[in-house]
Amino acid sequence: MGRTPLPDGGVRYDMATRERRRLSVVAHLDGSRTLNVYGTDADVLSVRLAADEAAVVIDAVMPARHSPSLLATAELGLVAERIELPEGSRWQGRPLGDTRMRTETGVSVVAVLRRAEAIPSPGPEFRLASGDTLIVIGTREGVGGAGEILGR
Repeated sequence: MGRTPLPDGGVRYDMATRERRRLSVVAHLDGSRTLNVYGTDADVLSVRLAADEAAVVIDAVMPARHSPSLLATAELGLVAERIELPEGSRWQGRPLGDTRMRTETGVSVVAVLRRAEAIPSPGPEFRLASGDTLIVIGTREGVGGAGEILGR
C-alpha cells in the first residue's frame, strides 16, 4: 500500500486489489475520509465519509471486538495520529517539553518512533530529532494544533 502525504496535512493511501481495482483513501485532518474505487475502465466511485461514518466503516472492516483491549478512540471523541518531525525543524535537539504541546493542545505524546525503535511515554526532557514520528492522542482539534506546533 502506498502512502502519500498531502499538502493540507492529510494522507492518501493507495492500493490495488487482486481484481485489478485501485482503491484510494484520503484521510483528511478533520477526521473525515474520502474513499475512491477505480474500476478497470475509467469509472470511479467516490464517497466522502464524516469522521463518525469513517469510524463505523473502519470497525466493519477491522472490528475492535477482535481485540478486547483495543481502545475505540472515535467513540470517545479522540483520535490517535502519527506526526513526523520535519527535517530542519526548530525543535530538533530540543526537549519535548519545550514545545508546550500538551499545555497548548491537551494532546499526549504516547510514543516516539525513531529509526528502528519505539520510545514509549517520552517525558518532557526527551530530546527530539529530525525524522522522529510522534504518536499522539487527543481531540481532532488538539491533534491538528500539535501538527501546527511541530511544523507539519
